[in-house]
Amino acid sequence: MVKLSLLLMVVATVFVAMGLRWREERLGVARTRGLVAGGKAKLNRWVTAAAISAIGTSVALGVLHWARVLG
Repeated sequence: MVKLSLLLMVVATVFVAMGLRWREERLGVARTRGLVAGGKAKLNRWVTAAAISAIGTSVALGVLHWARVLG
């Protein structure tokens, strides 16, 4: 179960990061950032994606757990 949750979290993090990048490009966030500002933005995107994935994984596996307990 631990391996499944880690795999789910990694896959979800990648997909959420791709979605956040797509959203930034669609909204036209400035591309003329410096090296440091670009790195900070990229790090912020990945941290945000990891947080969203952690919450989503916890909720999904919690629902599966309670469905098993109650079922």
